[in-house]
Amino acid sequence: MDSRKIPKTMSTQHPDNATVPPWADGEAIQEEAELHEAFHAYRELGCNEVMWDSEGKDVDTNVVRKLLSNYPDYFREHVIGEDVFLTYRIPNPQIETAERKIVTETLQTIPLSADVAGVFYNRTSTPVFEVILPFTTSGKELVYLHEYYHRAIVGVEDMVLDGSTRVRDWIGTFHPKKIAPIPLIEDSDSLLNADSIVRGYLSAAKVTGVRVFIARSDPALNYGMVPAVLLSKVALSRLGSLEEETGARIYPIMGVGTMPFRGHLSPEDPGRFLEEYRGVYTVTTQSAFRYDHPAAVVKAAISTLNSGLPSGRPVSTEGVEPHLKSAMAGFTRAYQTRVEELAPLITAVASLVPRRRARKLHIGLFGYGRSVKGVSMPRAIPFAAALYTLGIPPELLGAEAMKGLTKPEWDALGAHYLKMKDDFGFAGGLVSWENINLLADRRTDVAKAVGTKAETVKSSLGMVMSDLSAVEESLSVRLGPTGGRFKKHENFVNNFLISYLEGEEAEARAALMEAAELRRCLG
Repeated sequence: MDSRKIPKTMSTQHPDNATVPPWADGEAIQEEAELHEAFHAYRELGCNEVMWDSEGKDVDTNVVRKLLSNYPDYFREHVIGEDVFLTYRIPNPQIETAERKIVTETLQTIPLSADVAGVFYNRTSTPVFEVILPFTTSGKELVYLHEYYHRAIVGVEDMVLDGSTRVRDWIGTFHPKKIAPIPLIEDSDSLLNADSIVRGYLSAAKVTGVRVFIARSDPALNYGMVPAVLLSKVALSRLGSLEEETGARIYPIMGVGTMPFRGHLSPEDPGRFLEEYRGVYTVTTQSAFRYDHPAAVVKAAISTLNSGLPSGRPVSTEGVEPHLKSAMAGFTRAYQTRVEELAPLITAVASLVPRRRARKLHIGLFGYGRSVKGVSMPRAIPFAAALYTLGIPPELLGAEAMKGLTKPEWDALGAHYLKMKDDFGFAGGLVSWENINLLADRRTDVAKAVGTKAETVKSSLGMVMSDLSAVEESLSVRLGPTGGRFKKHENFVNNFLISYLEGEEAEARAALMEAAELRRCLG
C-alpha cells in the first residue's frame, strides 16, 4: 500500500448544499448530473478522490465506462485508480437487509470497470479497488467483504462449464484479484475500539495497510458535538498506536461537514481543521463545501488540504481516556434528553428542508431514522438544518453538562478539543433569542403545529436555556448574532418561524432557504 498515492480530498454526495450548481437539472443532483459532478470535482476543484455512493440511494454502476466515454481527454492524462480515485460505498448487508443484494451488484462491476479501462488505456488498469463498508463494527465484516469478492466474483473464472471449458476461457479473467475494504466506523462503542476492529482485519486478511473511515457527522447526531469530537480523537489515537504496534500503515479518513456540529471543515479556514485533527490523511469535501462558497475559495482550500494532510501524528489519548469517556457520557445524556423533547419540532421543520439527492430511508442507529419514544428522527443534515432554522444551533444542545465536569475531565477536554471555544462561539452567532422567546410565548400554537404538548415545548426550551447559559458562563462566549451576516441570518429565521406558525408554508420555505444560503449550507 505504501507504493500507491493516498488521496487527500474525497468528493462525496452528502446532500448538505443550500445552492444548486448550475449544471444540475432541478433541485436534486442525480443520475447523469452525478457523473458530471465527479468530473467537475476532479478537474475543476482538484479533489483526488470521488466516493460513488450506493448506500441509501440509487447509483449508476456504469460510472467508469461513462466517465471515460464522456471525458476521454481528461482521463487519458489522469488515470483513474492511479492519479485520481473512484471509491465505492455499498450498503452494509447486515444492517440494510432490503438492499443487501446491491453489494453483489456493485462488486460485480469492479472487474467490468477494469476491462473497460484496460481497453481505454491499452494496458492492465484497475480503476476501482476500494470499497467503503458503512457501520462496520467488527473486523469479521471486512473479512467477509474481502473474501466474498475474491471467492464469489473472481473465483468464478475457474468454474468449469460443460465439463471442459473454464469461465475465464469464455468471458475472460477477472481483475483485480482482490479489493481493499475500508471500514466506516460510526457508533460510539466501535469508535472507542477502532483499533480492535482494524487489528482483526489486518490479522485475518494478511494485509500491510488499510484506510479507515472515521464518521464525524452521525456521531454528532447520535451523541452531540462534544462527544463526536472526542470519539474521533480516541479513534485516531488508538489507530496511531495500532500502527506503531503492528507496523501496518493506517490511513484515517474523516467524514466532515462545514459546520461545527458535523466537523467544521470549511473552505473559509481549512487550517483550523488541520490544527484540530492531526493524523487524518483524507477528508470529505461534501456538497456544501463545494457549492456554497466561491469557486476560487473552494479550489484554494482543496489545494491547502491536498498539501497539508496529514498534519502530523495523532495526539495520544492514552492515560486520559477514562476522563474523556466520563465527560462524553455526561454530554451524551444531556444531549439525548434535549433531542427527545425537541423531536416533534425538529421533525416538523426538517420536513421543509429541500432534498438535494434522491435518497432512500437508511435504517440503523439514532442517526438513521430510529424511532425515539415513538418519534422517527430525520437524518443528520435535515436535523441540523431544522435546528439552525429555529435559531437553536445543534452544537449547543446538552452543553449544560459542562457544569458537572470534574477538573480532570475539563483538563482532558481542553487538551483534546483544541477549538472548542471557537466552535461554540461560531455556533453561538446563530442563536436567535427572538425565536426562542417566540417559541415560548406561542408554545400552545407550536405544540398544535407539530403534534406535541405545550408543556413539552416549555420544558424543552427550559433545557435549551440552561445549555445556552452554561456556554456563556463556562466559556465566556457571547451568544446571539454579531456582525451583518449573522444578523441577517436571524432576520430570516425570525421570518421563518412567524410564517410557519401562521401556516404560510411557501413563505416559511423561502425564509428557510435564505437562511441556509447565508450559512452556506443546509446543515
